[in-house]
Amino acid sequence: MDEEYDVVVLGTGLKECILSGLLSVDGLKVLHMDRNDYYGGESTSLNLIQLWKKFRNSDKPPAHLGSSRNYNVDMIPKFMMANGTLVQVLIHTDVTKYLYFKAVDGSYVFSKGKVHKVPATDMEALQTPLMGMFEKRRARKFFIYVQNYDENDPKTHEGMDLTRVTTRELTAKYGLDDNTIDFIGHAVALHRDDRYLNEPALDTVKRMKLYAESFARFQGGSPYIYPLYGLGELPQGFARLSAVYGGTYMLNKQECKVEFNDEGQVIGVTSEGETAKCKKVVCDPSYLPNKIRKIGKVARAICIMSHPIPNTNDSHSVQVIIPQKQLGRKSDMYLFCCSYSHNVAPKGKFIAFVSAEAETDQPEIELKPGVDLLGPVDEIFYDTYDRYEPVNEPSLDNCFISTSYDATTHFESTVMDVLNMYTMITGKVLDLGVDLSAASAAEE
Repeated sequence: MDEEYDVVVLGTGLKECILSGLLSVDGLKVLHMDRNDYYGGESTSLNLIQLWKKFRNSDKPPAHLGSSRNYNVDMIPKFMMANGTLVQVLIHTDVTKYLYFKAVDGSYVFSKGKVHKVPATDMEALQTPLMGMFEKRRARKFFIYVQNYDENDPKTHEGMDLTRVTTRELTAKYGLDDNTIDFIGHAVALHRDDRYLNEPALDTVKRMKLYAESFARFQGGSPYIYPLYGLGELPQGFARLSAVYGGTYMLNKQECKVEFNDEGQVIGVTSEGETAKCKKVVCDPSYLPNKIRKIGKVARAICIMSHPIPNTNDSHSVQVIIPQKQLGRKSDMYLFCCSYSHNVAPKGKFIAFVSAEAETDQPEIELKPGVDLLGPVDEIFYDTYDRYEPVNEPSLDNCFISTSYDATTHFESTVMDVLNMYTMITGKVLDLGVDLSAASAAEE
């Protein structure tokens, strides 16, 4: 270990693994260490016995739940947008060859006390019970505008500069009512709160286009895909990639201590008495606690059930978004459900998560509106974890720290953090001009 590396990566969470893969492909000499004896850090996958150890201090889950090893319960469950940035990164790096994906059955939104399918296209807008007849026509016109919008073709802009016009102004031009704006903003454009209404509309239009293009990709019931056996496969896929390009991996390394010179710049990492010299360190917040600040807390409920979420058309995998306004909250609540059809539970069993940015210290009460939508559950675990972001100046200390995972049940915000970090570390923008059809072979 007493060698010199370009980069030492600490922690094998998904963000760290993607970065070590990308940096190895770029020809950098990478050493990747983790204090745990398993991959994934915060974003790991647990079997039933591990789940019981974590939440119940016992290693004897009830026998009626089936075999422990048939469970792969993701601690940070998120779906992938079929045409989203993470899929582009997977294809760009060829990590797709280590994984099999399957389309997610349903994408739903909670509105006015009921769960509804999210309309993704102008045709679906005409059929949804979310809106009355006249509102459907207005929404359809708006969907057509978005579908035809091309940033580089002013003819499609209808005289509006979306880098200046706000989302609120754009939706007002189409006469959309508040409920329509609510489901479009939160369940199609996937905004986490209502700040987007006063921001330039271009971002929202791009997000809506991504949703529609992803939805069209697999002709499934949603724009999302998810790996068979769950997300635990992802960090390991990128770890393999890093190894193929000469990266070195070490798990179970205690006390990974980052060493600095007198100017406060990183010079290496010491573990078990040996020091690996390096120019840069990439890590999750837990490895450099004095260079981060707490920005919030995620509350979540993890449930094992014997049925799909009611009112989701028997979907074996589904996301339901509850926009903040529907519950009088400051940010959205998310329901995530996956099952034996993605090989994350034994036959007949479903894993559901309810997650939200915590606004109180009582997760059981706060998450109740989401948990109530699940119907009867066999087992339920409540959990909260703090969210951190870096406060250091990487250009001065050469430490690149990821931000904690948020409450969303999709990957877009996670990957944006990774790409921003990649640019800070390398000084260049990752070129994701990839052929998206390369991943479609693995849909089944």
